[in-house]
Amino acid sequence: MDKTWNNRAWFLVLPVLVLVAFSAVIPLMTVVNYSVQDTFGKNVFFWNGIDWYQELLASDRFWASMMRNLIFSGIILAIEVPLGILIALNMPRKGWGVPVCLVLMALPLLIPWNVVGTIWQVFGRNDIGLLGYYAHAIGLDYNYVQDPFDAWVTVIIMDVWHWTSLVVLLCYAGLVSIPDAFYQAAKIDGASRWAVFRYIQLPKMQRVLLIAILLRFMDSFMIYTEPFVVTGGGPGNSTTFLSIDLVKMALGEFNLGQAAAMSLVYFLIILLLSWAFYTVMTNYDTER
Repeated sequence: MDKTWNNRAWFLVLPVLVLVAFSAVIPLMTVVNYSVQDTFGKNVFFWNGIDWYQELLASDRFWASMMRNLIFSGIILAIEVPLGILIALNMPRKGWGVPVCLVLMALPLLIPWNVVGTIWQVFGRNDIGLLGYYAHAIGLDYNYVQDPFDAWVTVIIMDVWHWTSLVVLLCYAGLVSIPDAFYQAAKIDGASRWAVFRYIQLPKMQRVLLIAILLRFMDSFMIYTEPFVVTGGGPGNSTTFLSIDLVKMALGEFNLGQAAAMSLVYFLIILLLSWAFYTVMTNYDTER
């Protein structure tokens, strides 16, 4: 039977396509244009080809920033995913505690990113911050402004505090969707707590965990506001991630051509890593 296509529906989509063209495609083409040109000022440009890309890929500065991003994302995933699963497993399923826990879990996600950075910038100060004060009270020489290790610890703890709730809420949604019959059958069979988690709860959480891991990987790899507010990329370049380095290059050094090339390479890296990660996780889920 022939299908009847309603072409009038395209008129409803047309405003969205126009909006996307102005908000995404045109700025992207502008960045591509800058990445293959150079200028000496006065809005006069000349063709530069792929020189910016070659210079970028041969730069130790670029690879060092990317390595910091990869290490940071790996640490974040290794902490937030197990911690989020653990918290979700211990949250109540019924009663008045459910809305209370859900609200408490959602609170950190409602705080704007720059406010989170400001909170932890004050919280970690040695003179007025609680974290800095009690760290020195127990004998720790804590100073995130001068010590790279302390800066990394502060940024990691800040991100864990801010974003573990997302993993918790997604895992909790997967857990509450499990029918009670599964638990009753496991109880009759005398299954241990670990067996229940391994064969009932974890398989039911796999799809939401995939979403959580992908979201947290992309967010952590693109992190900018929080570490910039807290450390400014320092001390030295110890917390200068790709996003911070990109802004310094574009606005601080006004190197628009190299910054445009870097932003496109940065975009492609995120796209490829997310695609590879998603492919591996979905194939693993299918095989199981």
